[in-house]
Amino acid sequence: MSKMLEAPATEPDPEVAHHSWFNTIFSPIEIAPSQYLPMLKILIVCKANICRSPMAQAVLLKFAEDAGLKRKLRVDSAGTHAGRISERMDARAKNALSARGYAAGKDRSRKVAESDFNTYELILAMDQSNLADLQQICPSHLKHKVQSFMAYAHKTDIDEVPDPYFGNAQGFERVLDLCEASARGVIAHCQSLIR
Repeated sequence: MSKMLEAPATEPDPEVAHHSWFNTIFSPIEIAPSQYLPMLKILIVCKANICRSPMAQAVLLKFAEDAGLKRKLRVDSAGTHAGRISERMDARAKNALSARGYAAGKDRSRKVAESDFNTYELILAMDQSNLADLQQICPSHLKHKVQSFMAYAHKTDIDEVPDPYFGNAQGFERVLDLCEASARGVIAHCQSLIR
């Protein structure tokens, strides 16, 4: 039997709340007390869905497995500007993931769909541009689901994950560092909802 999801504590994490952008983009996942879900569904979004968001997806899935939440979390990724023809993940992203022991599970890119706003309980944007794009197309009654991925990263003033596409391999390593920092916070938040 699935367990009821409870709202997180009303007091925000002080390590997150110190960000100047926190109050304008962050709100807890809103789930009615009587609503039961078999799992928590998370969508991670960047621009093209070939670098940042599939990297974050791979990290979050590994952290979920390590935390014993593998069967309670469904994680996918998409792009706000992904093309109609799916593309493979950038080879540099795959190499960075592989070097740290992550499985690059995302095979093909996809564009954010209108149905995603109903399907997923939490939709995390990799940068402020992605966040603005999502908020623009998201139905008004579901905007609480759209948040910044980096809002969950503790002890950092960085508010977005930079696009490494036009850079070198070091840029992908930096993206992976930020994904790991934020994924820890996301998993901790999920643990407060799934009991």
